[in-house]
Amino acid sequence: MGGTMGMDLLGRSRRALGAALVALTAMGAGAAQAQSLAERNEIMFQQMQQVRGVSGSEIQRIRQIFAASPNGWMGQGNPAVTQHPLSPEQAAARLGGSVAQIQESYRNRQYERICGERYMVPLYDPATQRPEDATVCADMFEYPNIPMVYPVVWVRANEAAQLCAAEGKRMGDAHEWEGAAAGQLLPPDYPFDMIRGMGGSAAVNTMRSWHNNRYASTSGTYSIGAWRSGVCATGSFKNASCNGGSFTGCGSNTYPAGSFPDCRSPLGVYDIDGNAAEHMNLPLSEDQMASRGSTTLGVTEMKGSWFIWDTIRAHEHWARWRAPFWHGSRVMSEASHRNYHLGFRCFRDIR
Repeated sequence: MGGTMGMDLLGRSRRALGAALVALTAMGAGAAQAQSLAERNEIMFQQMQQVRGVSGSEIQRIRQIFAASPNGWMGQGNPAVTQHPLSPEQAAARLGGSVAQIQESYRNRQYERICGERYMVPLYDPATQRPEDATVCADMFEYPNIPMVYPVVWVRANEAAQLCAAEGKRMGDAHEWEGAAAGQLLPPDYPFDMIRGMGGSAAVNTMRSWHNNRYASTSGTYSIGAWRSGVCATGSFKNASCNGGSFTGCGSNTYPAGSFPDCRSPLGVYDIDGNAAEHMNLPLSEDQMASRGSTTLGVTEMKGSWFIWDTIRAHEHWARWRAPFWHGSRVMSEASHRNYHLGFRCFRDIR
């Protein structure tokens, strides 16, 4: 009983701290006062409730996942070295309003009716379907999926899957992310028969080569069409102290989500190019497909580009491109990869 009471008191103190910090933010003092990563995470949790409508029970599960993360690194970047190029207030002012006004402007009531909540986008094939025909929705922005809020990084793939599940959502399969980026959700194209009996890296590379050859005609096509510098959140910088990707040396110098309204796929998914790269599930068999109910999932794939893409093209990338088995592991491995510019977004089944 004593342990339960202690946890309850801790929970109440965290909620009180979060409410106080949100109040400071509303007065323009939050950035100055909330110097620790834990304090900044508390502000974010309150924003998720107040702006996006995440329930108190869901936030409690989310807090527990953050608290269990090794080293306590998960959040919007190490405050000691992170230097965001724009504050939320600056980003909103550039778009012609306050933070609250810009957040409201990103709402889409039609999509809210289809997807059941704010800031989600139905995925479908415009050639044969309407938005109302969609059976899955994607987060409009990278987690925590709130415009004018920085994306979460230093998150492992298994933690991303757990955080999505905490809200009744899930990690997306590779073909769903690609459909969101390209503006057309196509049927799954995983050649499972081709890779049967192969090991992880051999299976991934075989499927990757087959897939990339199949979509070679779309090479160089991004969520925004042809690449244009300055359209997405890709004009930030890498810290001089960042060598090897360490938490102490590498700042997560991201922009507030939605800072670039033209960085939008034809289906209405934002920031899928730039800001943070994104964890995704690559199934190696049908029973590993998140889109068919799997919770064991497949292997990791890192999708998209990052916040300095205009100056450092670290690898090839286009909307339907599949990556090599970089830092590869099972999605649900407790040792899956994390770094200072790697985040995620969630998907939700609606039928």
